Amino acid sequence: MIEQKIDSLTRKIIESHGYGENFSHGTGHGVGLDIHESPNLSPQGKQKIKKGMVMTIEPGIYLPGKFGIRLENMVLIMGKGAKNLTNIKI
Repeated sequence: MIEQKIDSLTRKIIESHGYGENFSHGTGHGVGLDIHESPNLSPQGKQKIKKGMVMTIEPGIYLPGKFGIRLENMVLIMGKGAKNLTNIKI
C-alpha cells in the first residue's frame, strides 16, 4: 500500500544517515476534524490515501537524553503527487 511505501522510503532515508533506531513513530497522518486522523503513514497504515485529503509528513529523530527534531509539513493530496501547504524553505 502507498501509505506503507511512503513510510518505508522515509525510514530508508533516515537509516541511510545512521539514525534508523532514532525514528520511533510513523511518518505522518491525515488531518481533518481531529488533528490526528487516518490514514496513517506507518508500517501499519491500511487506509487508502485519496485525492483531496490533507496529510502531515513529519519525520522525526530523537536522541535519548539529548534532543529530538521533527520536521512537519502539511500536504494536499493531488491527482498525481502532493502540494506542500506549509511552504517552509529549509
